[in-house]
Amino acid sequence: MTLRPLHSLLALVLVAPVLAACSHDDSGKSNATSAPAATYAAVARGRVDIEGGLLKLSMPREGVVADIKVREGDHVKKGQVLAVLDTKPAQLAVSAAEAEQKQARAQGSLLEARLKAAQQRATRLQAAAAAGAGDGQTADDAKDAATQLQGELDNARAADAMAAQKLEAARYELAQRSLVAPVDAQIVERDIQPGATVSPQGGAAFVLLPEGARIVRAELNESFVSAVHEGMHAQVVDDSGSGVPTLGAHVQRIGTVFGPSALEEDPLIRANTRTVECVLVFDQTPPPSLRIGQRVIVQFGDNAGVRAKPGA
Repeated sequence: MTLRPLHSLLALVLVAPVLAACSHDDSGKSNATSAPAATYAAVARGRVDIEGGLLKLSMPREGVVADIKVREGDHVKKGQVLAVLDTKPAQLAVSAAEAEQKQARAQGSLLEARLKAAQQRATRLQAAAAAGAGDGQTADDAKDAATQLQGELDNARAADAMAAQKLEAARYELAQRSLVAPVDAQIVERDIQPGATVSPQGGAAFVLLPEGARIVRAELNESFVSAVHEGMHAQVVDDSGSGVPTLGAHVQRIGTVFGPSALEEDPLIRANTRTVECVLVFDQTPPPSLRIGQRVIVQFGDNAGVRAKPGA
């Protein structure tokens, strides 16, 4: 079978509306005025998305799932707990760190009291030795004892600081036994069960749809890149037959890197088509029936009678 060149196919696309109009006139309605064909500067396939895409969350630590706080479809707030691992090992570490810190502080308090008494004694003996009423060696020994106690107190204070850091780390690890929502979102998918052993490398435990503005990611064919610019008006037409009305949008940004099409179903066309991602934002809040991942057709502006096809 002989394949027609691409420009011949485009010519057929352009001529088809004219032939249809002539056939309509020959049927006896020559007085009727034909409606003008829709014209666009470019047309592209696209899909509804959200800035940054869906959020996939893994459990921050390895362990056994103890409790799950949410279900699929729930709306959650930032900071809300989604799931909790077995916390007993982490709680034991916190208790041990708290005990170590208490011990360090008690040692520091004891040394402070001993140091104060030693300094007072050294001061009195030095005063007595200076007045000729005491032994100078005894005064020097008392001063050395006070100095030694000062060194022990400094070590105790350092141990207290280290114990405080260890306690903070233990409490942090305890907090990591819980998975919390980083943003306001809706639970799209839950892939763990109570009693299951999970790890950060085990894949997503939850998939979240963040509460944010919907956008359209369109695949702009390389032949249409020069016809589209930032701020350009466009129409977003439902391509799934779900009945979503046509929505107005405008171009937010145009990519700078060409890549293969991800929305083209024909593998032969997909392998030979180079596209640039074009991101559009809606002029008004789209209806809830417009879902993430839904396929749409984007019609960019008007180009004085040039009829374009997506992927042409």
